[in-house]
Amino acid sequence: QVQLVESGGGSVQPGGSLRLSCATSGFTLEHYAIGWFRQAPGKDREFVAAMNTNIGSTFYAASVKARFTISRDNSKNTVYLQMNTLKPEDTAVYYCAAVPRVLITTRADDYDYWGKGTQVTVSS
Repeated sequence: QVQLVESGGGSVQPGGSLRLSCATSGFTLEHYAIGWFRQAPGKDREFVAAMNTNIGSTFYAASVKARFTISRDNSKNTVYLQMNTLKPEDTAVYYCAAVPRVLITTRADDYDYWGKGTQVTVSS
């Protein structure tokens, strides 16, 4: 059974950092693309970052590029999202998602499996 469980969310002041984790089980991580998405109240779910966990290629939304870093530890079946220089507009529920394909995709509809999300709040 495929499972994804996010953790690491919380409240932080602007300019702060958080590291989100996505613990996966039930599948071989190297055979999947993993994406991070977020959804703020009243807004659509939006793409944040994605990784081909086999070769390590990555792609980021323009709004987070140079501030966020996606990485993985295949031995721990875990994908991370390091978030630096956080802004109030980064406030959202963050979700990780998986799809059994090699190529990265930014479309939420392409992902087959989703976690339940973790809340990130950036406020002074």
